[in-house]
Amino acid sequence: MYLGIDLGTSGVKAVIIDEAQRLVAEASSRPLVVTRERAGWSEQHPDLWWDAVCETLDALQAAHPAKLSAIKGIGLSGQMYGATVLDVHDEPLRTAILWNDTRSGAECEELERAVPDLVTLVGRRPSPGVTASKLLWLRRHEPETFAKIRSVLLPKDYVRLRLSGEKVSDLADSSGTMWVDLNTRTWSDRMLEATGLDQTQMPRLCEGTEVTGRLRPELARRWGMTVPPIIAGGGGDNACGACGTGVIEEGEGTVSLGTSGVLFVANSSPRPAGAAAIETLCHAVPERWHQMSVVLSATSCLTWLCQRLKRSPDELVLSLGVAPRPATDLIFVPFLDGCWSPRNDAKIRGGFLGLAHQHDDEAMAQAVMQGVAFAILECAEAFRASGTDLRRLMAIGGGSRSKLWLSILATSLGIELEVPDASALGAAFGAARLAMVAATAAEPATVLRRPEIGDVVLPATAFADSYAERFQTWKAFAEVC
Repeated sequence: MYLGIDLGTSGVKAVIIDEAQRLVAEASSRPLVVTRERAGWSEQHPDLWWDAVCETLDALQAAHPAKLSAIKGIGLSGQMYGATVLDVHDEPLRTAILWNDTRSGAECEELERAVPDLVTLVGRRPSPGVTASKLLWLRRHEPETFAKIRSVLLPKDYVRLRLSGEKVSDLADSSGTMWVDLNTRTWSDRMLEATGLDQTQMPRLCEGTEVTGRLRPELARRWGMTVPPIIAGGGGDNACGACGTGVIEEGEGTVSLGTSGVLFVANSSPRPAGAAAIETLCHAVPERWHQMSVVLSATSCLTWLCQRLKRSPDELVLSLGVAPRPATDLIFVPFLDGCWSPRNDAKIRGGFLGLAHQHDDEAMAQAVMQGVAFAILECAEAFRASGTDLRRLMAIGGGSRSKLWLSILATSLGIELEVPDASALGAAFGAARLAMVAATAAEPATVLRRPEIGDVVLPATAFADSYAERFQTWKAFAEVC
């Protein structure tokens, strides 16, 4: 048996798979609280993560003791970019600053001035989401805390420390910090120095398929494991999700319609996107990289609209039907939380353009779906401009249940979308797969296979021109939001 643990912003999910990669057990924690003391701030205390992991594994032990006792390997996945700063005793010095915290805009500009060629080193321009800008903010605004920092860990790597006693991070997650040289897959002294840090404060780097240690004996006894299982490197949640869907080859990708929208494409070499705020990161498997963009508000835009209309999202989406539609003349820009990719603008906001008496609930819902699709298309254009060929994409996330939404997205992107049967397994499943690779020393490609495809959504070619025309209007409107 192999265990995958995914530390999300809203909770922990754990799954157990057997040697045939069948899901045999799963459990989730209670929701995690995010603290927002000021506008743009987003924090969690690391103790919440550890408590949620223990709660989840305790639940698995109670419900599936035999399966948990047979675990041979553990893989870790988690929310990316969070700045977890520890003292000499490995105790958190403060709450962790999360991925969606936007306070460090000024520090991003400082970082670009300090390292003008950073895009060639780390694959992207800085944004408030990345860990490096958060540490610059701490150095400027909390110097006493900064002076006490002995170690900086990402969220899931803090969990690894509690599980095994090892300070290790995989390259997929660590390359999102902006401290990793993408070409050498090592820590960059120049980038660390620009934030007042050095390699002694960083964890050991590994590939996501490597063994990083073993579960502490006392924890193995707690969860009924005779032999402490190995712990694999794992990855950030998006890289693990890609491992769960077998996306590791050049030009293959996923498009996720979740709370946020994520476009993820695997590459055989690092491929920076220049001035565009597109991330180029290491993948969770050796000799692979990936590009990733994040549209901060995707299905959350539809949730927001339905709350205002006092209608159920499922009911409103169903009322639109499943047949392909031409683009609507009502324009919606989905930047309710600002724009991470490709504009890197924390202050930009969303809005409707062209709202008239004839636009009912359904028209606004279609405009929201179309606006999210256009935001993803804008990211795809930046991918293509960097030389990436989007060969095939799998659609995952809650929004992928809507065939109409997928039709709008496929037509906008000009590419067919595959819908896997097991898309709901996600990052925890990918982490369990990485544990299998590490524990068995198998070739990654033999384990990280693509799932069975349940459906394929083709672009509606009859409506392609209407979407292309509306996209130009959308871009012009987005410029002034």
